Amino acid sequence: MSYPERIVPDETEPGVVALHLKRYEFARPICAARDVLDAACGVGYGSAYLAEAARRVIGLDASAEALAYARRRYSHPSVEYVQGDLQELPFPAASFDVVCAFEAIEHLDEPERFLVRAADVLRDDGVLVASTPNVPETTRTPANPYHRIEVSPRDFERLLRRSFAHVALYGQRRLLTTRHRLAQRVDVLGLRRRVPALRRASTLTGSSATEDVRLDELEIAPDAFANATEIVAVCRK
Repeated sequence: MSYPERIVPDETEPGVVALHLKRYEFARPICAARDVLDAACGVGYGSAYLAEAARRVIGLDASAEALAYARRRYSHPSVEYVQGDLQELPFPAASFDVVCAFEAIEHLDEPERFLVRAADVLRDDGVLVASTPNVPETTRTPANPYHRIEVSPRDFERLLRRSFAHVALYGQRRLLTTRHRLAQRVDVLGLRRRVPALRRASTLTGSSATEDVRLDELEIAPDAFANATEIVAVCRK
């Protein structure tokens, strides 16, 4: 079973899962004992992970197929899966303490509509934790066919500040050894990306291959945009 731009942990290399789960690990302390909306929850692995700490989690997604999988594979007493549109969040005002939206806004035609609604469904002391790919320039014609827009860190912050008074940005990146970074610099032909045997030669660089990377080999740090693959925002009203 596969979904465009969706991670299905049972069918995905553990390192790739870790890259996505890291954002949920970052958000989980913020969600502790609180009511949480996991917007664009996909197959639900992140919703179930947050439910281990949260009081209640609603996993929202537009795909009925993904939600059916979530209910089978990632059911949890504190999780409810709901079908809905991120740009028209189907919840009353002040329903949640935390809204998580990881790798979501780049799929929306009007991400600002989602952010307005996210602010509305949050309580006065609520928090939005959101992420999006790190790109140098904002574009409405990204190379990824599933993305409608990709925004630079500066434009991401501007977009968020239209709906939230306080915005803090973080970068998610791998913790690479000096040897690994040197190998990246000298590999001008990109052979390590194209030759699996070289990609997995972690004994040469001291860093795990992407397919095998662990959560503790990743960091989400304030303003750490250099070499970051995603930008993570923590926003308050």
